[in-house]
Amino acid sequence: MTPETSFFETRLATDETDLLAAQRLRYRVFVEELGGDGAMVDHADRLERDEFDPVVDHLVLVDNRRSRQALDHVVGVYRLLPGDRAERFGRFYCDSEYDLTSLRAAGRSLLELGRSCVDPAFRGGSGMFLMWNALAEYVLSREIEILFGVASFHGTDAQALAQPLSWLHHHHLAPATLRPRARPEGFQAMDLIPEAELDRRAAMTGMPALIKAYLRLGGLVGEGAYLDRPFNTTDVFLMVDTKAMSEKHRKFYETRQGQ
Repeated sequence: MTPETSFFETRLATDETDLLAAQRLRYRVFVEELGGDGAMVDHADRLERDEFDPVVDHLVLVDNRRSRQALDHVVGVYRLLPGDRAERFGRFYCDSEYDLTSLRAAGRSLLELGRSCVDPAFRGGSGMFLMWNALAEYVLSREIEILFGVASFHGTDAQALAQPLSWLHHHHLAPATLRPRARPEGFQAMDLIPEAELDRRAAMTGMPALIKAYLRLGGLVGEGAYLDRPFNTTDVFLMVDTKAMSEKHRKFYETRQGQ
């Protein structure tokens, strides 16, 4: 623990106040900042919510200097949906955007990650690092084999995202036996630029930090992006096989779990 992190706490949401604070943070990021919307968004109370909230685990980053009463204490959130719980509920969030048949057929233990966001004041600092540590502990304790979810680019102009989308397609495409494909109603081809014409610097500059974090863990992408027009995002399917993680990251995660 350092002076910078001593006021942070990472844990699963424990009560209604935690959940409301997570939904308030999501509203500030996804609705006010990024221009998104949804059928269950509560604009009056400034809460971004949907039908999955009652069945998922909310991993939250709490700033203990902030007010719980004002729903201001959650400054980071990650939504986690284990595969067995998704089976009982009937679907994953990603089912609305991608065909997950091949992933389900693999017979591996799954965990869907979603609705990841951090308060602007804490981006680029230690907060996200602490959340990844907590996520690692969750994954290892439940023996999860494949993490997956959609990660988003802002906006739905695919040509403006041609470099990063094409880089992902040419360099990080998942094996065909595991590869989900974007559903036809939102399908956007990602191979917009030939591999020989890619500009690595431009591709990386246009890549959101969350996607780059997945790639550092050996992340792979599905076939095609999905244009989520209500949320004003271009989504890509990302997955990480925890068994295929580098030994460096595996040892790091196991060390964190043992502390």
